[in-house]
Amino acid sequence: MDTDLWGLLLIVFGGFLAGGVYVLWNKNRLIAVALAGCVVLAVVSGALRLGYL
Repeated sequence: MDTDLWGLLLIVFGGFLAGGVYVLWNKNRLIAVALAGCVVLAVVSGALRLGYL
């Protein structure tokens, strides 16, 4: 796959994970915080792939 496509897919995946953080926040905050860390990693790695950082 092209590098730009991987970057875009990682950012979209981060968006899906962010939705999971939103849903889990009232039920289990510890898992939501861990998932938020995964969101940050996915979005930053996608931005790095696209050359924004």
